[in-house]
Formats: sequence, structure tokens, C-alpha cells
Amino acid sequence: MSPTRAGPAGVRILGPIEVAGADGPAALSGARQRALLAVLAMNAGTVVHQPRLIDALWGWDPPRTAVKTLHSHIARVRQALEACGLPDTLHTRHAGYVLDIPAQSVDAFLFESKVAAARRHLGASAPEQAARELREGLALWRGDALVDGEPTGWAAAEAARLNEVRLCAVEELWDAELRLGRHRAAVGELERLLVTQPHRERLVSLSMLALYRCGRAADALEAYRRLRAFLAEELGTDPGPELQRLHTAILREDPALDHTGPAPEPGVTEPSGGSGEPVPAELPSPAGHFTGRDAALSALDEVLARRGPQPRIAFVAGPAGMGKTALALQWAHTALAHFPDGQLFLDLAGHDPAAALGPAEALAQVLSSLGVPAGRVPAELPARAALYRTLLRERRVLVLLDNAGGADQLLPLVPPSPSSLLLVTSRNQPTGLSTHHAVHAVGLDALDRHEAVALLAEVLGRDRVEREPAGAARLAALCGGMPLALRIAAAKLTARPGRTLTELADELADDDRLDGLSVPGDSRSVRTVFASAYRSLPGPAARLFRLLGLHPGPTFTAHLAAAVTGTAPAAARRVLDELVAAHLVAEAGPDRFRCHDLLRLYARERALGEEPVPARDEALARIVDWHTAVADAANRLVDPGRDRVTPVLAHPPAQLPFPADHHAALDYLDQERVGMLAVVRHAAEHGHDTAAWQLTYLLTGFFDSRGHWEERVDLCRWGVAAAARTGDPAAEGLMRSGLGVALIMTRRFDEALDVLRSSLALMRRCGDVRGEGHAHNNIAVAGAGLRRYEDAVQAYQQALTLHTSIGNGLGVALSLNNIGDVYVRMGLPELGAEYLTRALAAARELPNARLEAAALSGLGQAHLALADFAAALEHLGQALAVRRHSGDRRHEAATRNTIGVAHLRSGDRAAALAQFGQALALSRELADRHLEATALANIGRTHLRHDDTVAAGGYLRLAQAVRNRAPDPYEAAELARDLGDLAHRTGDDDAAREQWQLAVDLFRKADATDEADRLAATFA
Repeated sequence: MSPTRAGPAGVRILGPIEVAGADGPAALSGARQRALLAVLAMNAGTVVHQPRLIDALWGWDPPRTAVKTLHSHIARVRQALEACGLPDTLHTRHAGYVLDIPAQSVDAFLFESKVAAARRHLGASAPEQAARELREGLALWRGDALVDGEPTGWAAAEAARLNEVRLCAVEELWDAELRLGRHRAAVGELERLLVTQPHRERLVSLSMLALYRCGRAADALEAYRRLRAFLAEELGTDPGPELQRLHTAILREDPALDHTGPAPEPGVTEPSGGSGEPVPAELPSPAGHFTGRDAALSALDEVLARRGPQPRIAFVAGPAGMGKTALALQWAHTALAHFPDGQLFLDLAGHDPAAALGPAEALAQVLSSLGVPAGRVPAELPARAALYRTLLRERRVLVLLDNAGGADQLLPLVPPSPSSLLLVTSRNQPTGLSTHHAVHAVGLDALDRHEAVALLAEVLGRDRVEREPAGAARLAALCGGMPLALRIAAAKLTARPGRTLTELADELADDDRLDGLSVPGDSRSVRTVFASAYRSLPGPAARLFRLLGLHPGPTFTAHLAAAVTGTAPAAARRVLDELVAAHLVAEAGPDRFRCHDLLRLYARERALGEEPVPARDEALARIVDWHTAVADAANRLVDPGRDRVTPVLAHPPAQLPFPADHHAALDYLDQERVGMLAVVRHAAEHGHDTAAWQLTYLLTGFFDSRGHWEERVDLCRWGVAAAARTGDPAAEGLMRSGLGVALIMTRRFDEALDVLRSSLALMRRCGDVRGEGHAHNNIAVAGAGLRRYEDAVQAYQQALTLHTSIGNGLGVALSLNNIGDVYVRMGLPELGAEYLTRALAAARELPNARLEAAALSGLGQAHLALADFAAALEHLGQALAVRRHSGDRRHEAATRNTIGVAHLRSGDRAAALAQFGQALALSRELADRHLEATALANIGRTHLRHDDTVAAGGYLRLAQAVRNRAPDPYEAAELARDLGDLAHRTGDDDAAREQWQLAVDLFRKADATDEADRLAATFA
């Protein structure tokens, strides 16, 4: 299957499971890998958590190794995707995985969207279009869904559901064909279908109708008799009422059964009233360009299909500018045939209290539309509502109430029976209405990036958008997926055909983006629709909305809302609930909220325009203080030895958002990470330099555990600049030390040495012996990274001397550990083990879990170098347990890599691959390219060692690609050597020599002359 126009991938699960990228089909090995891909594809763009994947692959009784095996399958599927030209599509997210491809590139999604479109066409009495959509959708099938994936659990249920939808689509196709008068063609096909599905009542009904129209009434009646006999004998039931009515109509030779043109849906006939009654048709025209929203349209279809005694009420809710009215009108125009007695439309203006239509006035307008003369409209509200219910009692009317406010506006306008349907659009939640009636809520949020670009293409033309894919994606992002903003941007481009999408995106990237999202002569700008929602807020909610606009992060909690307003979290949560109900704030998880990007800009505008400067300054100070307090509390739990900063806060929070547990602290900082970075940068840019560098310091322990090193480099650069502006050399020295460590972790050793030497000079100037010792230690780490081991040992010994002189037990233990580690790397494992044993004792005496794990890991590597695999695995296993208990995922990934090497050298290939697979998953979750490249290389070497050259080549080349983004000459040299060995084994000696020569050059660049000389001698 070639990639679809909808996206870069093409995934087929309606039959044998296949995926194709730019470089051809993916090589998926085994039923479980195929099932895994299918499950992820069925949830494209959505995180699928591990338990659901395990259920999909193994059902109710998974093996004990299910998690490890799942990680292995994920790694292999990711490799297959990358090899076929689909890199960076399978991601690890929040204890689950997400396949980041457009939904419309999956044949199942495409099929179901065509079925939904066909149903809308049938509802609009357009059987020709419906038949076309259904034929196109059914053509996507190549067998039963997931036929070669052997799914279990909920995946098997989903496959069964898809197969059922297929059968329903077949039935709907022949329904459409019969409406078009193609009964002769239908007879043979329906009889063929009944061979395998003889007891599906819909198929029998369609077959009976086709037979009757072909003059074969006796055959039609015989088909009914056979089904009735089966149901009576096997199930003890009769055919359903619809089939019974058809049977009776055939017996009576009812003329209504004859084909006289496209037939209406069952139950949709002529208007119920007499010919003199008016049939209102008040729907405005649908939007000129409409795309996406398939899920919302299908949800409205489901409301239409509901049967029962209760009124049918659909409530479309969402923020201003999200296209609620456009969606409602788009759907309403496809459902006209279901409402032959008319369609009422009323703008309630509920978002503007001053202009809102009261229920009495709304009823007066509706009664007029229903033909009641003005003089006969009752004066009192209850009497008007009673007359409205009387007029609608037996009618089939669509009542579309746009821009509704509260329940008081809506309750008198609820139709009295299910024959009509009430469709409401509102910026508010349907809470009030839901207390009186069963309401089916349809939520609208921003379009995803694929839908947003599709809307631009719909308005501007596909060619114009495809000429600038990057510009279109950026423009869609700047508009935040908001349909109104996208339409305004497209209108501006339509008015100037020579203007590029990139030029408009550059304009909108400025702070005055809301100014750019308006069109001259059109009052409906993004700012005006936001203003109408904002004006309706009560005072406390309006103020909180404004102040949240000053928060630079993408999400926030009720605790932050409490801090910024100086209230209790419970009170802040109640005000947040008002903002959520008004769709000015959205829930983004448990006790976590977000504001749409454009709404956040508007909130900031309102803060700048309405809040006095002192109030704004205090709000920003409260935001900074809250984040500093959270980071300080977390640091005391996560890394208590990092104690050189004790912030003084003007606005300490009354309550912390996590319990006194280091796991809870790490998990909370995981959620706040992006926000913390934004606050540090914002603080540094707005005069809060002390807070900026202190917050940077307090986050160091978190980043040590969780990785994200590129982010930490940026964070530390802001911290260095902020500390320098304070004129405090001790603070600047601390920040430069942190930046040096971050640069080490991103393999930028030379730059790290420059920064760390400047840190050392500052520490000496301040007389900070402890800081000087840590600077020597970090300089040694950078030197060891450059394989300057003798220099590293000397620097470590200086650090040990300094820490010993001031009785700094933590520094002593760290220095002992690092000296032992470098001796192991120098090929002196016995000497290294002596230092590491002393380090382990010192770490346990402190106690310090992080250093204890480091010493255990070092001892494991020492025993590994001595080929004592049992002792190595014992120490490494202990290190892994400590690191997992402390939530240190970065070092967990590194330890798993080493454990995998120990298993590989001891001959346990399966155990090695399991550890490497888990290390790979963790490294990707942490965005640590060095560890990712290491894990990929280890997997490749494992396959190479066992002569699986295809798998080895795939993983080694992937490792090389990742390593190019995290340069390390020595690691790159080892990869090139392995790729040379691979080429030699497969008979490509020219490629082998090329890779070996590259490895020699890289070894020399890494000052590894012995390795370079040995390798050069093998192919000279």
C-alpha cells in the first residue's frame, strides 16, 4: 500500500495487517507484532496504555514476562517503521505508546468516515452519493479485520466490531441501491450474502423487497417463512416489527413498496400537518468550507437514531471560535429529510447577558414561525410554552438553538416528544439542562494539526498548501487549531494570492497575534468572540482568567490558581469550575487545566489592560514563588544532599500539591516540567534573577533522574545569565557547574571543560571549598568523557582531598566512586573495585541512595571486566533495584544497558535483548539520545553476534543515525567497526573497508590510538 494523501503512512488492518512508508512496506515479524501495530493504528494519535496492549496481545491470562515481551515487540515494530521510512512515529508516552500518524491514513478510520458520510447522505435523501461512499469504503476490505494478527481481549472485540460495521455497510449499500431502483442487480448479490448470513433480518428484509419489486412475491414470502421458522425453533422469538410490517405489506401488495424514485428513510414521510400549515425552513446556509469533525457528526447521527419516549436533545459545547454553529448547520442540512414538518433556528445570544433572548421572547418568535398570529400569542410564559408543546406534539421538527446561555433559556423550548429533536450550541456546559432531561453532550475542541491543515487546503486550495507544507503546519499551530482563526488566516491569504503562508505565519508569530487574526469589514474577529465570552464572567472568575494569562506555562493546577489569587485551593477550584463551564479553560488531566493558546494571549491582554502594574507584578511574583516552593520541596525529597539554596519567599503557598514522598515529587515535576522551564525563562526575562537561578538549581536533582538533557542545557544557560546579573560569584559558580554537567550529558565535553574551569575559578575566588571540590569532580568527568583518564584521576584526587579537608562526606563518597569508575574504564578493574567498595560503604553510611546505586553499578562493571558474570549481575541487579525504588529512570536505563551486556557475554541472548529493549524504551521516554544510541547499538551487536545480519543491520544503522545527533567519536567508532564487520559477513568487502577506515579515523579523533592501530592492522 502506498502512503495516502492524508499523511506519511498507510496502515491497512481491514484484512492482512500492512503498513507502508516512503521506502516501501514494513517488515513485521509474527502475529503479535502485526496485532500490536494494528491496535496502535486503531488508536492513531492517542496513547494506548500498557495494560490494554497486553490484553490485546495475550488476553485475560498474559505470561509473567508480558511487559518485557511487549517492550521487545515495541522495539521491533519501531525498527520496522523506521526502516520503511516512518521514523519518529511510534512514541512512548505516560506508561503507554502512541502511533503518531493521521487517522485518515488508517484504512479502518477511512472506512468508518465513509460509512458515516454515507449515512448522512441517506438521511438527506441522496442515495447515489451514499452508494458511492459505501462502495469506496467497502473496497478497502481485503478479508476479515486483523485476520493475520490473532488479536485477543478488547482487540478481538474491536476486530469483531469492525467486521459488524462492514456487514452493516453492505446492508446500507443495498438499501441505497434499492432506493435507486436497482432491485434486479440487488437480488443476486443479496442471495449470495444470505448464504453466509442467513439470519440477519436486515439482509432478509432487503432481499424480500428486491424480490417483490422483481415480481417474485412468492419468493419474498418464502424467505420470510424460512427466517420465521428458524427464529421460532432456535430462539423462540418472532421476526422484528419492521420485517413483520414488510411481510404484511407484501401480502397486501401495498403500492408503497413499488419503486417510484429515491425512497425516504423509514418513518420519514410527508409533513404531519395539513396543507395549510406553514413548514418553517429557517436554517442558515452551511459553512462554505467544512472539514473534519467526523466524531462529532457521528455523535449527532447517534442522537438522531435514538428511540424512546424521551425528547432527543443534542448539546454541542465548546470554546468560542471552535465552529459549534458550523458543525450544527453542517449536520442539520444532512438530516432535513428526518424533519419534514420544519426546521426552526433561533440565535439566543446567550453569551451576552445584555442581548440574551429571554425565554418568553424566544417562544414568541418560535410560535410565529409555527404560524401563530401575533395577536394569538399568549401573554404569559407558561401559556406560551404550553402552546409550543401542543403545536410540536405530533410534528417532526428540528429546533436549532444557537449560542445558548443557561438552562432558563432552554427549558421552555424542549420539544414535548421524541418525534422532534433539539440541537443546542453553547459555550457553556449543559449542566443545568441535564438536571431535567437526558442530554447528549458533544464536545468541540481545537482541530488537530492534520484537520487544521486540511481546513486551510479546503479554503486556499490543496496546491497552495502542498507547496508550503511547513508554512501550513506552522500557520495551523499559530492558529491553535481554532476554526475561526484558521478561516480568518485563510481569508487574508485569499485576498492576497501572492502572499505566502510562511509570511503570514511570521506576522502572526509576534505578540500582537490577535491583531493579525481579523479581517477588515468583518466584525467577527478572534478577539471579539473572546470578548463576548469574557464579558459574561462573574468578577472573581474574570480576574482569575486575567491573572492566568500572566502564567507562561502551558498548563496549571488549582494550587497555582490559589497561589496567584491568594486564596485556598478549594476556593480556586470552584472559580476554575466556572471557567471550565464557560469553556475559557479546559481540563487537561486530574487537577490540571490548560488554556487555548489564543485564549491565553487574550487573557494576558486583559491583564495588561485591566490590572494595575502593582497587581500584575504581585501576580508574577506569586507565580514564581509558587514554582520555587514546589521545586524546593521536591528537591528536599529527591536529592536532599543538594542543599546549597534555601529560597526566601514573599508568598509561600499554604499547601503543596504532592505528599512528602520522593516518587510523588518526581511524578509531579514530570507534569510541571515544561511549565517550570517556562517560568525560569520568564523570571529571568522580567527581573526575577535570583528566583531564576535558584529555581534552576532546585530542579537539578529532577533532571538528573529524568533526563531531558537538551532542556537542561537551555535551563542552565538561563540560570548562568541570571546569576551573573545578580553579581553574586558564588551563585554564578553554582550555575556554571550545573551547565557543565548538562553539557557533559549531551556529550559536549570540550565546551563543558571551558564552562567548568570558569566555575572552578569563581569557587576559588569565593573561598568555596565544597564548590571547588565539585568543580574538580565535574572537570574530571568531562576529561574521562574525552578518554583523558590520567588527567581525570588527578582531578578526582584533588576533589577527594578538598572534600576530605572539610569533612564533606557526600563529596568524599562521590570522589571515591568516580575514581573507581575511571580505573575500571582504564582497564584496571581490581584497583577500581577497591575504590568502589570504599564508596559503597561511605554512601550507605550517609545514607545516599543515588551514590549507593552508582557504587553498586560500578562494582558490577568491574566484575564484568573480570568476566565474573554472576558477581556482575548480582551488583547490577542491586543497583537497578535501588534506582527503580528512587525513581531514577535515567540511571535505570544506563544500568539496564549494562545488565544486558552482562547477559550477552554470559550467553543469555533473550535476557540481554529484554534488558536492551527496556533501556531503549526508557531512553526514548527521557529524550536521552546517548542512551538511545547505546541501546540500539547493543541490540544490533546482539543480533550480529548470533548471525542475524538483517536485524543487526537495521539496529546498527538506526544507532548510527541517533549517534550522529549525540556525537561521541569513540562510540561512533565502535558503531562503524560493527557495521564494517556486518558488511564483511554479508560479502560486501568494499563497504566493510569503508566502515573500518571510518572507525579508525574516529578512534584517533577520540584519542584511542591503541584501538585505531589494532583495527587498522586487521585490514591493512
